[in-house]
Amino acid sequence: MHRSRVEFVERLPDDIQTMVKKGQEDYETSHGVVCDYRNFWLLVRDANEEVIGFLAYYTAYAEVYVDDLWVAENHRRAGIGRILLRTLEERLKESGYNNVNLVTNGFQAVEFYKKCGYEVEFVRVNEHHPKLTKTFFIKYCESKHQTRGILSRGVEG
Repeated sequence: MHRSRVEFVERLPDDIQTMVKKGQEDYETSHGVVCDYRNFWLLVRDANEEVIGFLAYYTAYAEVYVDDLWVAENHRRAGIGRILLRTLEERLKESGYNNVNLVTNGFQAVEFYKKCGYEVEFVRVNEHHPKLTKTFFIKYCESKHQTRGILSRGVEG
């Protein structure tokens, strides 16, 4: 009989990361796709070179995920968040990505993302803590051809 155990770790050792990444890439390749997971950051600096805005995002397959958007409190409602999103969207034009995804909590920026042209994809209601209700958004990229995430058109999966 096969015995196994589940182990919780706070940091994955490098050798295990390498093994898992290779296993994932081999599986993706067998299906003709590639994840191409990468992290990126956009920063807004004021005249004194202080960071007053930040947008973190990552890519996976044919999609882009906004991981975090932050604007310094004394610079909010000045258009910095909108500038960060527009900069991201401009960068993605004709990049081959299909869409941008993001999620926000009820106490955060639901209406802001709607005003920026993001469509509500679905809402996950938190009945116990309504401020933690999550709204999932999507916005499609202005790409004529989706090329990201695809290894080869000749591979069937």
